[in-house]
Amino acid sequence: MSNPDPRYPLLGYGLGLRVQHYEEILSGDPPIDWLEVLSENYMIAGGRPLDYLARFRERYPLVMHGVSLSIGSSDPLDRDYLARLKQLAAFVEPAWISDHLCWTGVDHTNLHDLMPLPYTEEALDHVAARVREVQDFLGRRILLENVSSYIAFNASQLSESQFVAEVARRADCLILLDINNIHVSSRNHGFDARAYLADMPADRVQQFHLAGHTQQGNLVIDTHDAPIIDPVWQLYADALHRFGPISTMIERDDHIPPLADLLAELDHARAIAGPILEAAA
Repeated sequence: MSNPDPRYPLLGYGLGLRVQHYEEILSGDPPIDWLEVLSENYMIAGGRPLDYLARFRERYPLVMHGVSLSIGSSDPLDRDYLARLKQLAAFVEPAWISDHLCWTGVDHTNLHDLMPLPYTEEALDHVAARVREVQDFLGRRILLENVSSYIAFNASQLSESQFVAEVARRADCLILLDINNIHVSSRNHGFDARAYLADMPADRVQQFHLAGHTQQGNLVIDTHDAPIIDPVWQLYADALHRFGPISTMIERDDHIPPLADLLAELDHARAIAGPILEAAA
């Protein structure tokens, strides 16, 4: 139930930083403990985005979250991307860096989507070796996030949760556990979301994501464009019982609401966590 990696801090309750809220956050003192920034938005030589980032860095702990590492791709690792990521990390000094356990491109083409992997021994060896290479290059452990999925591979030999856990063990990396993604995938594939939590190694889970999604008929889509629903809040409570205090943040990527709406969701996360963590202390 302790902080999984004592080298990394327990940050509390944060938000994904979005342009729509820059000025309101900087001009006030909203109850936000930390901010997650999208790495690719700031991997540039200069300009206003980096000026804003410097101002946020002065006031809040920051973490970097990427969408283009493509750790599961068969393409060679993108060394130019990694160099720019490392350069940004030197500027931001993030508490940690994360990306997704997926592939996002093939034949040097970025598909701009988070594509699932077959859960096989071959894929395990491939991904774990690439994660170790990335960590050696960056000089730090990274976090990998479980993604939402809508298809399954006949070749898979493991469950998704077993695959995520084993990648973390073999690569000696950490896990960004997206609670909403577990819910979405459990609905789409018919697995037990609480059993997924039970498969996660408690000493590897470093961060939680919370978000909303969209239902289209029988399909649940991870859209990050709506409020968090009750079953996801309940799964968050289950995760707190399982893992204890974990740095938690809320994502919203479309239909961005007023900051006050996100702060209310953040307060709700605190309200859920408080009694659970007090009882476990």
